[in-house]
Amino acid sequence: MEVLTTAKRLIKMRSRGQLTIPLDLREALHLTDETPLNVFTIGNVLVMTPKRLQRAPLAAEVEREMRRQGLTLEDLLKDLREQRERYLAEADVED
Repeated sequence: MEVLTTAKRLIKMRSRGQLTIPLDLREALHLTDETPLNVFTIGNVLVMTPKRLQRAPLAAEVEREMRRQGLTLEDLLKDLREQRERYLAEADVED
């Protein structure tokens, strides 16, 4: 499976709430105009996935991976806060 980078990608929401997913990401994820996307939030983070979500199996998989890497929920939340702070600082510089 191809690993995608988590580098920041800036996209803008249009007036009717529409987003454009960059072409390279659509191609890497094999998304077409017919691909349904699931959208949900984790805290203040918006997550989109083309796969049908099965919450219990997904949660179990995330928990296994966190244990494998020695991560706690606090580790993830701390990292999300740091990422958000870095993003907001970069966004202020770009404006």
